Parts: sequence; structure tokens; C-alpha cells
Amino acid sequence: MAPLDKRSLPYGLWPSPFSPAQMAAGMRLSDPTWDSDGETLVWLEGRSDKGVLVAQSRGEPASRDLTAERSVRARVGYGGGDFTVHGGFVYYSADGRLFRQPLTGGSARAITPAFGEAASPTVAPDGRRVAFVHSYERRDAIAVVDAAGDTWPRRVVQGEDFYMQPAWHPDGRRLAYVCWNHPHMPWDGTWVRVVDVESGEVTEIAGGEQALLQPAFSPDGLLLAYASDATGWWNLYLHDLAGGTARQLTRHGDAEAGGRTAWAQGLRTLGWAADGKSLYYLLDRQGVSSLVRVGLDGDEAAVALPEYTHLAQLAVAPRGDRVACVASSSRIPPRIVAMDGGRASVLRRSAPETVPAEALAPAQPLSWATADGSTVHGLYYAPTSPACVSPGLPPAVILIHGGPTGQSVAGWSPNAQFFATRGYAVLDVNYRGSSGYGRRYRDELRGTWGIYDVEDAVSGGRHLAAQGLADGGRLVIMGGSAGGYTVLRALTTEPGAFKAGVCLYGVSNLFTLAAETHKFEERYLDSMIGPLPEEAARYRERSPIFTADRIVDPIAVFQGEVDVVVPKNQADTVVESLRRRGVPHEYHVYAGEGHGWRRSDTIEAFYRSVDAFLRQYVIFA
Repeated sequence: MAPLDKRSLPYGLWPSPFSPAQMAAGMRLSDPTWDSDGETLVWLEGRSDKGVLVAQSRGEPASRDLTAERSVRARVGYGGGDFTVHGGFVYYSADGRLFRQPLTGGSARAITPAFGEAASPTVAPDGRRVAFVHSYERRDAIAVVDAAGDTWPRRVVQGEDFYMQPAWHPDGRRLAYVCWNHPHMPWDGTWVRVVDVESGEVTEIAGGEQALLQPAFSPDGLLLAYASDATGWWNLYLHDLAGGTARQLTRHGDAEAGGRTAWAQGLRTLGWAADGKSLYYLLDRQGVSSLVRVGLDGDEAAVALPEYTHLAQLAVAPRGDRVACVASSSRIPPRIVAMDGGRASVLRRSAPETVPAEALAPAQPLSWATADGSTVHGLYYAPTSPACVSPGLPPAVILIHGGPTGQSVAGWSPNAQFFATRGYAVLDVNYRGSSGYGRRYRDELRGTWGIYDVEDAVSGGRHLAAQGLADGGRLVIMGGSAGGYTVLRALTTEPGAFKAGVCLYGVSNLFTLAAETHKFEERYLDSMIGPLPEEAARYRERSPIFTADRIVDPIAVFQGEVDVVVPKNQADTVVESLRRRGVPHEYHVYAGEGHGWRRSDTIEAFYRSVDAFLRQYVIFA
């Protein structure tokens, strides 16, 4: 039988397998964590605006929900570090408190009082105490509470601005942790320290002008592993606790080994094998990640997970040879994947996976040169459909990630698939300043935010046009948070470069951002723009609100009503200028949403609005 001819439809109007309702139907999967016996795996599922813990034990045919009464979510900084598992109990954060609940069923019991916020719980080897990060009235600390919650928590270290990733020594007496102070961010300069919980004595392991991550004691307690970017790329190091010396274990100079920018608590990129003779870690190169096992002599072996191009939240079982992670690719939505003796199995899927791979766009690493000769990186998605073709060149959506020290990776990207399957070319820009390409590349945005990110977005769109991959007259720029700032800056400094803009909770006023944002980022602009009041003129020059009258291209603005990172007034001021001057625009404010969308009805409404906006101002303009 002859193959059916493809339908000829205009780019941007292809029937996509991803309707707005389907975009809202999936769930978020995160943080697979083993119980201390290595038999039960627990993970967190984000179902609309609720976080639910789910468990599955070896031999069980299906998973089971653990929590129903409360939504599991830690709220220190951007969140993360929501729970841990030990001795048949799960310890989780909800409503600012820590709760303990049996894995076999039964009610939860609060073990910390109801003030402040608690995150990153970790249980002592004997199961009697829980260490955690606590934040209250701008004072952060690492505290310890008895596992049953019978006594009041006690701070064991305090005085620094931020703490994360507490980890117990096998002796149950010492804790390793990461800390840092303003004006640094955790990828600028941190310390790894060890505290004796009984005496309070603190020993510094490493620190200074380097980013340090995830200290982890070896099972025999002789070594402390951690990741550092001291060489300019993250690598693993081993500290001999008895001798007080450290040595570099991995030696990658073009990839990040065991390190990622710590935007949230609870980041896990490495872990000791149960026998203590090797470590597992995540290796990131050009937006693609893989799992590697390294021996104490530095010999490495890749662990085969060929289907997946992005791995996150690595969990190594304390017994046996089992590992788990969240795995995805540009054509596979996130899954909870566990490996037992080298054999991988899928425990949970975030979406039905009914769309065939050939109907999805693969992520392709792409690099291009700026006007000054700098190299910029990104991921390209070609318009993809097994049923449609179009004449001419496609419109393109230039996606700008947040941060700005973030990274677009070759994992599952709902935005990219939503647009590519409708006939748009998509370029996910990892502009200068993005993580994942070494410290030198990451630091290029210091003092140049609002300049390099805009230049790289504009040059990325022009590169697509020059290569015959997109229609240069129908480019769209879209981003959220810091990416939304880049959208606003591009529309004010490069009018006409883009046919339209889509701005999600974007920064418009750098002065008010510095004054009103949350503690984690309140000094971030010291490095991205410069310190105040010395650089006030630069803040004014680069704040889109002061040049909003230059915006002439159509723009859709989306904002969460209760956003504490980029408050709603940041969007209100821009929209008022658009209304006053009659610039084509839309403004959508979502009740109950903060910095990003969680509720299913919000996600559906967002994609429906974006699709209609682009049809009006790009496809049919």
C-alpha cells in the first residue's frame, strides 16, 4: 500500500499531540530516595499543586501513596530537600514542619514545632536523631531533633547566611554540610565543613572562591567525597579525615562531574556505592548527562542508560548494588528509573507516553558565534510532525531559561515539544552565563546581565535564519523570571528583532527586585549588575521599566498573583506602559500561583493563551 501523503498546512498550525489540556495532565517526579535497608524506594509526585510521597518495595507489583492529608513541600529558598527515608519511616517537610510517618501505614507525627521552615532532613545512622536545615526570621541554621519529636530541636551550627546538604558521618556524632554568605551565590563561593554535634567543634574541609557540593562520607567513615569547581569544571574530590589531605578523583576538563548549580536544597549528583570502593556520579556535557561509576583509583566506567539524555537526583542504595534517578530525554517524559545489578526498570512514568517518538522533536546541541566572536551554546528542535509539511521557512521560538545562571538541558522540555509539534523551530539558548559549560563561561554574565543574554538571544535567532532553519521575520522570544527579564530587555533594546515576546513573571525593575526579592537572591545582583548604591546608574539603565516606552512589538505577559521572587508589581508597571501607549499586548494574572505554575488549570490556561496569542500576532499577522 502506498504511504499516505502528508497534509500541507502553514507552520504553527499543525495539529499537535500536545493540547493545552494534555500539557496540564502530567505530573512532576522528583527525589527518589532509598530506605536504609535498600529495599524500598520513595519518591515525590507533584500532582497539580499537591506534593504526594509514593513508595515501592522490592517485590511489590505496584507503588502506593504514603501521604494524603498534607502537601509535601519544603520552602527554604526555592524549595527542595523535601524528605528522607530511614528505618521504615519517611521524614518529610510540610507546612514548615518536619513529620515522621511509617512506610507500612499509619498517621504522621510532627517532630518539629510550627515556626520557620524546615528542609533537607537526614537521619543519623542509629535512627535516633534527625538533622535538617532551618530558616526563621532570616536566620538559617542546621538543627538536630530527636527522631520521635519528644524534645525541642537544637541548633548545632549557625552564623552563616545559608546552609544546605547536611550529611551524617557513620559514627552518628559528626555532620558535614555546605554553607556560604552574601553576596555570594552557592556557585560563587562556599565551604564544606564538619561539626561535632556534641561539642560543637567545627572543622573546615574546603572552601573559598570555589563552588562545593554534596559532601558524603564513605561507608567506613574514613573519607569525605564532595564536588568542587576549583579547576574551572566540577570534579570529585576525596578528603582523608585522618590525614586532613584532599585529592582530586576525577579529571574532566570539558564536562561537569558531579556538580550543578544549587538552585534548591537537596541536590544529589553523587553517592557512595554500598561497598565503599567506588562512587556513582552524574556527568554533564553539552546539556547531555550520563551516569558514571568511578573507583578510588580514578578508573571510570559509564553505566549504560542509552535511552536517556538527562538524569537527575541520583540515589545510591546503602545496601546491594542499586541506584535510582529521574531520567528523561527530549523524546521521553521523566521517569523514575531504578537499576539493580546493571538492569534498569521503570517504576513510574510522569505521563502516558502515548505519542510515538517520531512525532517528537529531538534536542540537537548547537553552537554559534556572536558579533565579537564569542561562542554561544544552545539546543535546537526542528519542527516535527509525521503528518504535516509546510512550504517556506518556519517561525521560531527562542526560549530563554531562568536564573540567569541556569541551563537548558537535553531532557524532556514541554515548551519545546509544544511548539515544535505545531510547526515552530525552537532554539533553547544557553547564553553566556549559563551553567554546564565550566566556570569561565558561567562567570561571563557577571556585570553584563541584560547585555550578553540579549545579544546571544538575538544572534541565536539570526543564526537560525542564516542557516535556513527559520524565518527571520517571524522570531518569537519567550522566557520566565530572569528569562522574562531578557525578553523585556530584548524588546526595549532591539525593537523589531522579534515579531513578538512572551514574558513569564519577568523582572522589570532591578531596584525593586534587589529590595523585595527573597533572601536567597537579594544580593545576586551584586555580581550580575553591581553593588548598590555605587552602580545605581547601571541599575536604571538596565531596568526595562525605565525604557518600557520603547516596546513596540506585541507581547504577552503572564504573572503569578502571590509571587515573592518577582512580585506582581514588576509586571503591573510594564503593562501600564503598554496600555497607555496602545501597544498590542495581553496580561494574564493567575490567582494563587507564585513563581511558576503548579495548578493544572493554570497550566492549561497558560498554553491555550500562548497558542492563541502567537496565532494572532505571528502566524496570521
